[in-house]
Amino acid sequence: MTADAKETTNIFGIRAIIEAIESGSSINKIYLQKGLRGNLYYELDKLIKEKKIATSTVPVEKLNRLSKNNNHQGAVAQISPIEFYDLETLIEETLESGKKPLFLLLDQLSDVRNFGAIIRTAECTGVNGIVIQKNGSAPVNAETIKTSAGAAFKLPICKVDHIKDALFILQASDIKTVAATEKTDASVYDIDFNQPLAIIMGSEHRGVNPSILKMADYKAKLPLLGDIESLNVSVACGAFLYEAVRQRL
Repeated sequence: MTADAKETTNIFGIRAIIEAIESGSSINKIYLQKGLRGNLYYELDKLIKEKKIATSTVPVEKLNRLSKNNNHQGAVAQISPIEFYDLETLIEETLESGKKPLFLLLDQLSDVRNFGAIIRTAECTGVNGIVIQKNGSAPVNAETIKTSAGAAFKLPICKVDHIKDALFILQASDIKTVAATEKTDASVYDIDFNQPLAIIMGSEHRGVNPSILKMADYKAKLPLLGDIESLNVSVACGAFLYEAVRQRL
């Protein structure tokens, strides 16, 4: 599946959103007005739960802005500007190509600018694909695309129900995982990046989820020599990726 370079689109109206979901459109998030009722809304709510689409309850003023004051019926959906890849298919294609896999897993990263910057660095460092979680992750929207300098249209991005699902799939394909975390004594420079590998980066505020840390094959941290206790996640990700490049060259 190839990425589709269309602009981010907001669609509004419950029936229109239902049709978009049923047609297979990649939807970032659906914004809903509190207190919605009626058969059409219940049909939409059922689809949202079945497809595990991220939602947010917002004031009507936000819906008015998103729909440019059109008749939104209490619901506006943001369609992704790209098509997402299937992770298992991407892994299979990467292995068949003879390339040494390098994947990047983002555990509920929430800032679109960080996300865009990471996509740009990942494309520059030969990452085969980025994996994000369906819920709780920064969307691929116009700002993400802009910050990525268009790399989001070049680098495969996969969505999974949970990052744990991706770990199971990767490890079943003999791809090791390394989590970036301060909760370890191991340095990033102690890790062998010259093997089939997936790097896990955590969210801006809490890092990698503890349950994900338990599943990772390796944990590694970057040396911090100043007084600040942590790096921006996109900067830290760049340091990890370029250590992989250094070892693989």
